[in-house]
Amino acid sequence: MTDFFKRVQPLPVFDQIRAQDVEANIDQILQDNRLVIEKLTSLNTVSWSDLVQPLEDANDILSKRWSPVSHLNSVLNSDALRTAYNACLEKISVYNTELGQNEKLFDGFQKISEQADGKGNGQAALNTAQQKHIENSLRDFRLSGIDLDDDKKARFKDISKELSKLTSGFSENVLDATQAWEKVIENVDDLKGLPESALEGAQHAAKAKGHSGYLLNLEFPSYFPLVTYCDNRSLREEVYTAYSTRASDQGPNAGQWDNAEKIEQILALRHEKASLLGFSNYAQYSLATKMACDVKEVEDFLNQLAEKSLAFGKQEFAALESYAQQSLGISKLEPWDVGYASEKLRQNKFSISQEQLRPYFPAEKVLTGMFEIARRLYGITIAPTQDVNTWHDDVQVFEVYNEQKEIIAGFYFDLFARENKRGGAWMDECQVRRVDGDTLQLPVAYLTCNFTAPVGDKPALLTHQEVTTLFHEFGHGLHHMLTKIDVAGVSGINGVPWDAVELPSQFFENWCWQAEALAIFSGHYETGETLPQSLLEKMLAAKNFQSGMQMLRQIEFALFDIKVHAEYDSDQPKSVQSTLDAVREQVAVVPIASFNRFQNGFSHIFAGGYAAGYYSYKWAEVLSADAFSLFEEKGIFDAETGNSFKRNILELGGSCAPNELFAAFRGREPEVDALLRHNGLA
Repeated sequence: MTDFFKRVQPLPVFDQIRAQDVEANIDQILQDNRLVIEKLTSLNTVSWSDLVQPLEDANDILSKRWSPVSHLNSVLNSDALRTAYNACLEKISVYNTELGQNEKLFDGFQKISEQADGKGNGQAALNTAQQKHIENSLRDFRLSGIDLDDDKKARFKDISKELSKLTSGFSENVLDATQAWEKVIENVDDLKGLPESALEGAQHAAKAKGHSGYLLNLEFPSYFPLVTYCDNRSLREEVYTAYSTRASDQGPNAGQWDNAEKIEQILALRHEKASLLGFSNYAQYSLATKMACDVKEVEDFLNQLAEKSLAFGKQEFAALESYAQQSLGISKLEPWDVGYASEKLRQNKFSISQEQLRPYFPAEKVLTGMFEIARRLYGITIAPTQDVNTWHDDVQVFEVYNEQKEIIAGFYFDLFARENKRGGAWMDECQVRRVDGDTLQLPVAYLTCNFTAPVGDKPALLTHQEVTTLFHEFGHGLHHMLTKIDVAGVSGINGVPWDAVELPSQFFENWCWQAEALAIFSGHYETGETLPQSLLEKMLAAKNFQSGMQMLRQIEFALFDIKVHAEYDSDQPKSVQSTLDAVREQVAVVPIASFNRFQNGFSHIFAGGYAAGYYSYKWAEVLSADAFSLFEEKGIFDAETGNSFKRNILELGGSCAPNELFAAFRGREPEVDALLRHNGLA
């Protein structure tokens, strides 16, 4: 173990975290923290060092104890851990609401704010990060109900606790419903068209569970290849039906783990919570901490993108229907045919598929190449480290060094799908950069994906889409790890408005499409040959294949999210399905099955941080595309431009408003042109 991981100890010892101990440990920390707060609020004088710093210290202890428990609940879920997690989640929700409604704390923060100019009571001026943290905290006190009377404060606290329970239950239902469905196929002819990598994965999964043949499930590495490549139309329909009805009243497990009632309760409670604070709806409450000013601005932004994309999307789908009829004999294109027919059309037009690219992207080669790109852009070096306790044998651990060879951060990488692991990909904090007394605590990140694991002697091979996902999550990780801010509340991604937090992640995706970068992170797993020029040209030619349809799909999700939260009426509640149907009527060009219950698995907004904020992906994509356009002008590895992005965006975290940071990097306000051009929609 290197000096860095000795320095940041105690890092979590995952194999010693026992579900039966979790609640008692968290209870003790909450009790200790409440005593600290009681002591802090009894002081006669207030200052950063007397109030804010010790409060941050106490909350960091809670964060570092809770972080590994929360992470394990996502990547190594079990009934016992789930029970402990949910019990603690409610208690932490209550604690956080207590903090937000503590009038003595609020008064202390207000006094510090008033003294921040260096005049009041002789207090020294706060630095920029400290000022921003105080500013955000005062806003968050008000968003936590500090101005409410006692009865309304109590109701606000109850709502927050109930919402934590409901959103966790939503996520659990999706996980359980995903894992509940599987199907064994004995005859390989039934899987005709499926790539060799998918067949090997299905065979390996069957063997692991004591079956012969091939095991299909709803984990993405199994689901996606089947609906994309399998010639067996009835099997595609069966798997699509199971996937699109998870946690609903439809499909093979209809009524089990149904999230419909939870959605209604979540929306009602969110609306009530916003109403208590004087907001007209939850969307306005959500936007109080974002770059966008109001619902109209968000909807106008999305509608503008839809107008730019709709004609393209309609043309693309008409071409797909025509191709399916003439070349595939599919007279009516059903939802379970769309991915399959699209892949056939892509291969027909461009003579390329994701499976042709997969051999050139062995996971280890992509990782080392991605780290090299980060070195060229930001002057950092990334190296593996050993003897760090992890939660699974697949997990790798790395250290990050700056140009002076000083260790500045560390991270865990958990790349592969497995049972009892939540689907999707994400970055989360293990610990945040901050100053504790005379000690600088360095940032550590969790980076999680769900790719197909190695099978036999063959290494894990990624599709180019998966490579893009990997770069995306690492972009989030760089935002967390390269910060130079020492105040936890605005360090790394903390304090960054949600509609700007995707900027560094989407920005880093751009290098996945550059020939000079591909030469660094591609290499055939058998020969080492980098991606051939012929395949590169085909891949780039196909880059914007159906980009109009893809743009409209994301706009559909974002419009549904903002509308379902903005238009909620407690006196005349409208069905969630009818809201989604109305949005689809406006922007969708792809057919939707009547039994589809997409919303029941939409964890981003009903179990994650994207409620009334899913538009953030497109909002931040405008920023990321425009930011990358400067590299297109200067050179994709231009050191001065890379250093400017690091200095103005990554290092400053949430310490300044994102529009100010962007303008400092780009020299002007963001423009939408680059996004449309990159998507072939200009």
